[in-house]
This record gives sequence, structure tokens and C-alpha cells, in this order.
Amino acid sequence: MKLKVVIPFLLAILVSFSSFINDTEKIVEITTSYGVIKVKLYNETPLHRDNFLNLIKEGAYDGTLFHRVINQFMIQGGDPNSIGAGPDTQLGNGGPGYTIPAEFNSKFIHKKGSLAAARQPDKVNPERRSSGSQFYIVQGRKYSASDMEKLQKRNIQVKKQQLMNDFFQKAENSAYLVRLTGIKKAQDQEAMNLLIKEIEPIINMEYEKTPTAYTAEQLKAYEEIGGTPHLDGGYTVFGEVIQGLDIIDLIAAVSTQTGDRPVNDIKVT
Repeated sequence: MKLKVVIPFLLAILVSFSSFINDTEKIVEITTSYGVIKVKLYNETPLHRDNFLNLIKEGAYDGTLFHRVINQFMIQGGDPNSIGAGPDTQLGNGGPGYTIPAEFNSKFIHKKGSLAAARQPDKVNPERRSSGSQFYIVQGRKYSASDMEKLQKRNIQVKKQQLMNDFFQKAENSAYLVRLTGIKKAQDQEAMNLLIKEIEPIINMEYEKTPTAYTAEQLKAYEEIGGTPHLDGGYTVFGEVIQGLDIIDLIAAVSTQTGDRPVNDIKVT
């Protein structure tokens, strides 16, 4: 899926990188007609942090639009093709001509206010590299404890399935792949169950290296402030809003047209 978010309200946004810097983090202040949003950039994602700051200092975001907005999901901007774009121009495919390696970190989830990088879908981007300039800020919704329990079970299943797929693609496991191919051809469910049982301990060991379970603090965040947990592990989160969550709500509520583009352009100056 290609992740896009648009901020549908005519707001001239001044992104100013001034010296809001302390020993451990850098803060970007975004001033909009709806108020001020301050975003803290994570040092644990240095490639995304430094790229974002460089683009700001170069003025690369000046004149761009928040080109897609979806209420209870996110707001997105950073497409250079949006500069001076007419009302019928399709947006969301532009960039600076390069991508950034993913910097996934289980510490950073898609809670409300998270700053993350958009990217091309898995089919054309299996490494899940990030767009060189497009970003989104999460709004999302709140999730109950029951919702999160179901989601965690689903995430574990998806993760283990991915690990199993990777297992069969490794050269050292070619014999297993031959067995799997033969079993599928014969449609032998009993043999399939035996094969899965045989490799399951290996998959579980691999899973333990990168578990997908949320911490108590992360669960609390999704229950109390909300977010978009189904995006976790798929897109690089490289910062979070520390002031202006209410501004995100105002932006996400604006009127949009086809393609989730705001009816009134929202500019970055």
C-alpha cells in the first residue's frame, strides 16, 4: 500500500528549523494557520532525522502542500510536485530522487502524533525504503484493550508467516522447499502439518529475536490517545509531536476532494 496523507485546510505553514536543540534531540517547529506543531526527532533514526533537517534547511519544503488528509488516520505532505500544483493535479508520487533505508525500531509505534515516512508499496519496494521527502503525522483513533489483544495475535501470526516464507527462500533450506513444493502438488494436508511441525521450533526461535508484542506503555498509548497500530513495523517512525495534537485534529477534519486532497490548499512556506 502506498501511504499518503493530506492536510485539507488552506494554511500557510512555516516550517522553521531554529536552534530548538538540546543535548539529546532536535525539535522542528511547524507554524500553521491553525496553530503551532512542535515535533521531536528521534536520534535512534539518524538517517531520517538528518535528511528531514537537511531538506528543511535547503528550503525543499517551501511551497509544498499537505496533499492528502484522512480523518482518524493521518495527514501527509512533502511531495515536491505539489508546488504550484493545479487543483486537478494528481499528487503523492513526487520525491527528491532518492529513498532512505528503513530504520524500524520497536520502541517507536504509530501512536497519535507520530511522525513517519511515506513509501512505495511492498511489491515494488520489498526493503520498505522510505520516500526521500514525503512524511505523515498520525491521528488515528483509540483502541480498547480487547482490540489490542486481537491485533497483537494477528501481528504475531503475520510475523511468523513472514519468517516462514523467508525460511523457504534461503538457499540452505532448499531441501525443505522441494518438500513443500511436492506436498502442495500432492495436496497432502497430513504431510503439510508434519512439515510445519518440524520447522515451527526454528521459526519460533527467529521470532524471539524480533518479537512483535507491545509493551504495557505502548498499549496504554493506543488505548488513551489512539493511533494506527496496523502500520507498525511497515513504515519508519522517526519523530513525534510534543505540542499541537489538537492542531492535527483540526487539520484532519477539513473538507477534502477526490484523492483526499484538501479542498483548500495547505502550503508549507
